[in-house]
Amino acid sequence: MKISIPTSDKPRVVIIGGGFAGVELAKSLKNSGYQIVMLDKHNYHAFQPLLYQVATSALEADSIAFPLRKIFKGYKDFYFRMAEVNDVIPEENLVISSINEIAYDYLIIATGSKTNFMNNEGLTISSMPMKSIPEALNLRSLIFQNFEKALVITNERKRQGLMNFVIAGAGPTGVELAGALGELKSHILPKDYPELDFSMMQIYLIQSSDRVLPALSLSSSEKAQRYLEKLGVKVVLNTRVLDYFGDYVQTNTEEDFVAKTLIWTAGVVGAPINGLDAKSIVRGNRIEVDEFNRVKGCKNIFAIGDVAAMITEKNPMGHPMVAPVAIQQGKWVGKNLKRINQKKEMSPFVYHDKGAMATIGKNKAVVELGKMKFGGAFAWYVWMFVHLMSLVGFRNRVIVFFNWARNYFNSDRGMRLIIIPFKLSKVKRQRKKAFYDKQDVDG
Repeated sequence: MKISIPTSDKPRVVIIGGGFAGVELAKSLKNSGYQIVMLDKHNYHAFQPLLYQVATSALEADSIAFPLRKIFKGYKDFYFRMAEVNDVIPEENLVISSINEIAYDYLIIATGSKTNFMNNEGLTISSMPMKSIPEALNLRSLIFQNFEKALVITNERKRQGLMNFVIAGAGPTGVELAGALGELKSHILPKDYPELDFSMMQIYLIQSSDRVLPALSLSSSEKAQRYLEKLGVKVVLNTRVLDYFGDYVQTNTEEDFVAKTLIWTAGVVGAPINGLDAKSIVRGNRIEVDEFNRVKGCKNIFAIGDVAAMITEKNPMGHPMVAPVAIQQGKWVGKNLKRINQKKEMSPFVYHDKGAMATIGKNKAVVELGKMKFGGAFAWYVWMFVHLMSLVGFRNRVIVFFNWARNYFNSDRGMRLIIIPFKLSKVKRQRKKAFYDKQDVDG
């Protein structure tokens, strides 16, 4: 027998997704006169900006994840269900999930984004994405498995491939991951694997445009590139990855790269749910919303965060797919739902851009806050403080601070563990099936 959500005389708000947007929305609706139901396929909130540190063994996964039930402990009329949402039927105000059908008065879609492989079979099947904690853990295992294999292999080309890493995409994720790998190469790996010649190890950061961190100013981009190059990262600009064949990366130039690991950070697309009018899905696979984050053509369905595209003259592509936008939209839609409950008019969403930042390694970061632009050690401290305070849970902040302090003073990382060996062949089969299933559906 399936346990249903308790009935209530309050209007029910169903939130799909426990990321930044969904969590902030649910927090803003505390004691607001609504029954809140949150659905997510995981039972935790993941702090995605630090996934790259899990992948490079600086942090353990449980230090950037926090149980959703614990976040909302003590909330009245809040119910969490671990479930995947398969469909929505707007005409009947129903969500079809993996556990049961759930009725709603207001539906909030906060499903975030997923990796955009550009519909390329080789990239989809063989490259390594990093959008979730399981994917970050898979990448961590693969990195260290590569070096374990390199120790026992005699073929020079194969050893070179195992020791090389190509990162496609030089946005904040790609830049931070490249910097972390550069620090591993400089300070950690030679101590763990003294038999290997680490002058062979190459880290390539490939970017299709003419600079890294294109969303930041030119001066910040140039600083970031200098920091990366000091760490031994080879920055390859004006180059696109065309395909990946498992042991070498093909580009649109004459230069291809030998590597057994391609990490794909070159783009994301929205992750909408089935059942919405196809006309509401716009460029980037995002859901078009009005100035109130209400899905076009719907009166009681909202979309917030990465999956939402609020297209205006100022933002013809929609707002950037970053955490600050998701957080602000979650809070704003919460305020508007309160206004609806009070029979008041909703107010339009206005995004306040507080700046951008990226870290490249110890004492190396770039920060832009309004008109202020700075880099180096001070920027690194600012980056650490902002990310530390943004983590959910006091315990997580303490653990992350302790690990960062230890890593700073001894340049070591204690999580170089292969807990669950990563089996690429199994993942390839799963991804290949999913890829061709999608082709059949799209065709």
